[in-house]
Amino acid sequence: MSSRLSAFLHPTAVQEEKEVIISKRFLGEDGEPVPFRIRSLTQEENDELIKKSTRVTTKNGQRQEALDSLAYNRRIIVAATVEPDMASKELCDAYGVMDPLLVPGKMLLSGEYGKLLREILTLSGFDTDENVEETAKN
Repeated sequence: MSSRLSAFLHPTAVQEEKEVIISKRFLGEDGEPVPFRIRSLTQEENDELIKKSTRVTTKNGQRQEALDSLAYNRRIIVAATVEPDMASKELCDAYGVMDPLLVPGKMLLSGEYGKLLREILTLSGFDTDENVEETAKN
């Protein structure tokens, strides 16, 4: 077996985790900001999030699919935030919602929400130089 093939058969860990300070508003007992723990998303997970966030409509007899980017971003945050667990009953109750997808919007300021989303996307490999170049081309 070639060493190149071996690299594809035995990749490094797929799941990465990282702690990030999203806000200075969430303080621990020591008065220091408590980090959020996030994880990377696999393409398989991303495909499922896209599927769940795609709305199908019919217009003039034609089936049309459209990605609901708001729902997609919410799903990314809930799926990739390990701590705090956005789906926990305690967190949902504290923010007065039953749907975990609504927790990030209630919990975070707009800039904090964006920062958390960017950190997750970066950890999942979306904010690489190649992706920036590809986006610029399109």
